[in-house]
Amino acid sequence: MIRLICVGKLKEKWMRMGMDEYLKRLKAYDKIEMIEVEDEHAPESNSDAQNEQVKSEEGKRILRQIREDEYVILLDLKGKCWTSIEMAAHLQNLYDYGKNKIAFVIGGSLGLSQDVIKRADYRWKISDETFPHQLCRLLVIEQIYRSFRINRNEPYHK
Repeated sequence: MIRLICVGKLKEKWMRMGMDEYLKRLKAYDKIEMIEVEDEHAPESNSDAQNEQVKSEEGKRILRQIREDEYVILLDLKGKCWTSIEMAAHLQNLYDYGKNKIAFVIGGSLGLSQDVIKRADYRWKISDETFPHQLCRLLVIEQIYRSFRINRNEPYHK
């Protein structure tokens, strides 16, 4: 089972439609679930201490959703990049060794609390470029789908 644990709700209709399409496609490969935890209001006028408090509150909500037996892949700017082939191999390796409960965690716009970072089994940097955290959801779920297709030698990956 794969779960995406994300801070905030998708607001744009086209993003929700894209997520729904990939969630539907992924059902052929494994159970998939998307969990949205409430985000904290964080005005740009917040102090550093206030921003840390926002990350802490969002982090508590994330940690309440992570199950003890899940392998946690955290989207993190300080993580390691994968190619699509490397990601597919990593996921296949997890499944091969019985780690078939995987949670991908996407934090809020301010980043993640240290407690969430400590809980991660792997820190994945999706790109050297910067994307809105909500758009990252669509990128992540597409890469998960691509990984299943690669691992089953099905056409899609180019």
